[in-house]
Amino acid sequence: MSGARCRTLYPFSGERHGQGLRFAAGELITLLQVPDGGWWEGEKEDGLRGWFPASYVQLLETTWERPSSSPGIPASPGPHRSSLPPTVNGYHVAGTPAHPPETAHMSVRKSTGDSQNLGSSSPGKKQSKENTITINCVTFPHPDTMPEQQLLKPTEWSYCDYFWADKKDPQGNGTVAGFELLLQKQLKGKQMQKEMSEFIRERIKIEEEYAKNLAKLSQNSLAAQEEGSLGEAWAQVKKSLADEAEVHLKFSAKLHSEVEKPLMNFRENFKKDMKKCDHHIADLRKQLASRYAAVEKARKALTERQRDLEMKTQQLEIKLSNKTEEDIKKARRKSTQAGDDLMRCVDLYNQAQSKWFEEMVTTTLELERLEVERVEMIRQHLCQYTQLRHETDMFNQSTVEPVDQLLRKVDPAKDRELWVREHKTGNIRPVDMEI
Repeated sequence: MSGARCRTLYPFSGERHGQGLRFAAGELITLLQVPDGGWWEGEKEDGLRGWFPASYVQLLETTWERPSSSPGIPASPGPHRSSLPPTVNGYHVAGTPAHPPETAHMSVRKSTGDSQNLGSSSPGKKQSKENTITINCVTFPHPDTMPEQQLLKPTEWSYCDYFWADKKDPQGNGTVAGFELLLQKQLKGKQMQKEMSEFIRERIKIEEEYAKNLAKLSQNSLAAQEEGSLGEAWAQVKKSLADEAEVHLKFSAKLHSEVEKPLMNFRENFKKDMKKCDHHIADLRKQLASRYAAVEKARKALTERQRDLEMKTQQLEIKLSNKTEEDIKKARRKSTQAGDDLMRCVDLYNQAQSKWFEEMVTTTLELERLEVERVEMIRQHLCQYTQLRHETDMFNQSTVEPVDQLLRKVDPAKDRELWVREHKTGNIRPVDMEI
């Protein structure tokens, strides 16, 4: 098919292929290479060359033979009858090419071949289960051999590379889509964040209760009559309790405003956003499944139309009549329409598959970003907690330092002198009586 010309159906940026050919809808391209895999190489009229998805173009010179329109001349039997090579589920399926693909597309190549291959319905039914693969709850056609695929982010262990397949649950009763696992992780992270916030709240309650008890104890009148330098030190001990109570009250207030509250308020609509994201991907899954079903239906319709055309052609070979000729013309038109319908369904399928693939990559990368954001936010606020704890210890130390200073100044002899000076009653002592 090299040298044939085609017209582009949709615009293609060419960015997701190492040698992609950028074009707009409606441009003419000359084909250079048409290997299996759904990616073709072509040259535009301005001389630019590159690779592009086969489903994005429509051949102007078809490589599959439409039924002859000349009345009375039957299509020659054998390899010249129009057919579709049923590589997978009755149509040729593109795997991943050697070049990095934009995404995996289903490719239906119109080519000449043995009509018996297409007309046989039983192998198609058998292949429908053997040659399909389920990826995130979506059934895809599976090529005979799966080419090696390149990771989107080879060195990063990114979500967008490792959660395409479904995974069996631990009990082995069912499967969970890889995307669902990512959503579950996000929801679990949200729950862990909530529990951390509750933990900090309990810490705040302990601080508040401790501060309340310290303040109450500082007002206790026990040993209030102690005098001298020891009495001053004792009074400072009680005052330090009141100061420490104030420090712990401030610590609990900062824990609430700078740690607990941010943890609680971080992405308040998180669960709602996750549901919205899940529903969006689920809708794309349904659309893709619908497109896949339409392709299967169109493939079967084409098989039936070609079988009908073959039967009428055989009748014409046996007996030539005007009615038979009209039936053949009608059968040819229907067969041609069925082939065009199949091409259209495949194009719609590939569009839906491309959109689903792009949204999956975009969404998984967004989940990855949100997880990094969540972990980093929690780390920062736990660092704030330890910083506040260090500051509280420093303030507590500052309330104890005056007590230490006064205790070092306690002097029993000096206290005794001061007390005697203030409370002395006289220094005349009794003497012995003389006779």
